[in-house]
Amino acid sequence: MRNFDLAPLYRATVGFDQIADMLDRVMTNDVGQSTYPPYNIEKTADDAYRISVAVAGFGEEDLSVEVKEGQLVVSARKSEDDSDKTYLHRGIATRAFERKFQLADHVRVTGATHADGMLHIDLVREVPEALKPRRIEIARGDSARTEKDVVDHESVN
Repeated sequence: MRNFDLAPLYRATVGFDQIADMLDRVMTNDVGQSTYPPYNIEKTADDAYRISVAVAGFGEEDLSVEVKEGQLVVSARKSEDDSDKTYLHRGIATRAFERKFQLADHVRVTGATHADGMLHIDLVREVPEALKPRRIEIARGDSARTEKDVVDHESVN
């Protein structure tokens, strides 16, 4: 059993509450987490990702993909219309599930497709212009002084 007290982290930091909350959430959700349904997370480009979830036996009307409070929530509920069928063996699991994925800042879902028993969810990371690195031009020392002198000269007249 893993049990960590994050109280010292809250006392010693300012502005890192989100990281501590995420660590706390991951540690509490990790215990007893179901492995159903299986999924893959792949990087398709520098700022693009795809989550593929195996959803055999579920139709598009049974699946739900939502983004709530920075989490991607994939869930499924099978409508019970199999009551008139008699199975000799039932090996395809169609039990209801809910799988949550924590999204990083500036990651948004661009679309979802369902084909061949797989649900593919495409994501892209879009960093705002204000957060992107930018190059600052360095002016020459002589040119900066002459511009200042011109401004000062004009303001005197």
